[in-house]
Amino acid sequence: MQPLSLLPSRLALTAALLVVLASSVARSQQPAGTVRLPEPRRQGAMSLEAALAARHSTRALTRDSLDLADLSQLLWATQGINRPDGHRTAPAAGGIYALELYLVAARVRGLQSGVYHYRQAGHLLEAVSTGDRLQAITDSATHQAWQADAAIAVVFAADYQRLAGRFRDRAERYVPMEVGFAAQNLYLEVAALGLGTTFAGSYQDSTMARLVGLPENLRPLGIMPIGHPR
Repeated sequence: MQPLSLLPSRLALTAALLVVLASSVARSQQPAGTVRLPEPRRQGAMSLEAALAARHSTRALTRDSLDLADLSQLLWATQGINRPDGHRTAPAAGGIYALELYLVAARVRGLQSGVYHYRQAGHLLEAVSTGDRLQAITDSATHQAWQADAAIAVVFAADYQRLAGRFRDRAERYVPMEVGFAAQNLYLEVAALGLGTTFAGSYQDSTMARLVGLPENLRPLGIMPIGHPR
């Protein structure tokens, strides 16, 4: 029989081992090359009306880093799941969702610089490539030097064929609508967090697709560099 004086230390050791084991199991359930984002908030300090009043395009940014929690909030607001049935924060024709989000991370605390694909299921980032691609994207744009100061850039890309099977030539109309809905969500969340951004479309499609690593079925449709306003 163990002395009573040893029981507390043994219980503490057992508890510590259980915590390590649980953490190991959680990591093993997360796919390789993915980053699980912090849980997004459903309520914030700013009202919708205040965010609408504050929303504007900003091209003067500092080179300060972004918090991972704010990044999580931005991606969820743009295209995150907001209902148990898997539907998202922005509408899409027929609920088909032609849109895909890619993140170009330059300066985010707790996240390696690189390109990531946002996966709504699980609220995850899937690593595409490492290294800061933001300067190269800025260099490929026309008169957009301000983009290099951003902490991140969100790239909007879409697969038109997802809608073409059901809506045929109407896909050419519905996909840009979907981008507009999502971009306005992102604009409002940027305003609510006190950040700055501008939607930009002045770049070569082929260069953007190569730098981001888009699959052949996706067409780049716009980019929103985001950072702290000057």
